[in-house]
Amino acid sequence: MIRSFAFATQGRLHSKNLETFLIPTLLADTNLFLWVDLENPTPEDTKLFLEDIFHFHPLSIEDCVQESPAPKVEEYQPKEEDRFQPYLFMVIHAVDYSRKDGVFATSELNFFLGKNFLVTYHTVPLKSIESVAEMAMKSTVHIARAPDRVAHVLLDSLVDNYKPALDELSLEIAELEHKVLKHPGPEILNKIIQAKKEVLHLRQIIGPQMEVLGRFAHGEFKLIRGHLVPYYRNVYDALFNISGLAQTYADSLTGILQVYLNISSNQTGEVVKFLTMITVITTPVMIVGTWYGMNYTESMPELKSRAGYAWAIGLTVVSTLATLWWMKKKKWL
Repeated sequence: MIRSFAFATQGRLHSKNLETFLIPTLLADTNLFLWVDLENPTPEDTKLFLEDIFHFHPLSIEDCVQESPAPKVEEYQPKEEDRFQPYLFMVIHAVDYSRKDGVFATSELNFFLGKNFLVTYHTVPLKSIESVAEMAMKSTVHIARAPDRVAHVLLDSLVDNYKPALDELSLEIAELEHKVLKHPGPEILNKIIQAKKEVLHLRQIIGPQMEVLGRFAHGEFKLIRGHLVPYYRNVYDALFNISGLAQTYADSLTGILQVYLNISSNQTGEVVKFLTMITVITTPVMIVGTWYGMNYTESMPELKSRAGYAWAIGLTVVSTLATLWWMKKKKWL
């Protein structure tokens, strides 16, 4: 799906769903700001907009079309033979957490940010794009006055959408903490390991994105106007806090895993203790039975006695009781 908007002074909507042949003309008008959103475009649409209309650098187009595992930002300045205007190319990732699947799903969002244009490219629908496009068309807060302002609102919305995912993860961790105390088992262990894996995945996403937003927060790029740098810094701070939460969740899962291992160790110890007690208690029975089970009657006159059977039983009972008394004295029972 292709969405295109042209905004006039103060971010008021000039026109939308632009005819393709009009875009180069509107792009040349410095009093207008163009936003083109490409959602799961066809290869033909990708070539038309990224190559034929905006003439972006082939390397940035390649990075845009191919899925990038890590966020990045690059500044492109035209050379003599280039036809594009100066722009920033940025790759960022949105996240969503599903408690049903227990995984963080990432969606890539690509920005081409110029002086009077913004091109966004993504293969799946994104909440951030939908909400910001609706706000821009209503013109109630005049966010579409410039591409760097819209880019900030998009990034801010994207980072805000991390919070529901983190809330879901927090509930999952609390549930695991409850279950590990009530019903520890292999299934819980698998869930703990899966949750730790996903938190690590989240931190691997957030870390590079903090580096990218940090460059915006420090005012490194001329296409980001100075008075908007504090707003980008605010987005960076929000992502920094999310990174801290991710670290807290990782520590919590490590603690839960340690509790699980301790409980499992204690359960194993109780089983070993019980089996050891059984072995020790039955040792007199086995010794007496083995001793009098031999066939050396000449050396065992008690076997010929009428009271031999009672003697063996009595010896077994007395030795077993003595063993129990000794274990109780040692506080093993």
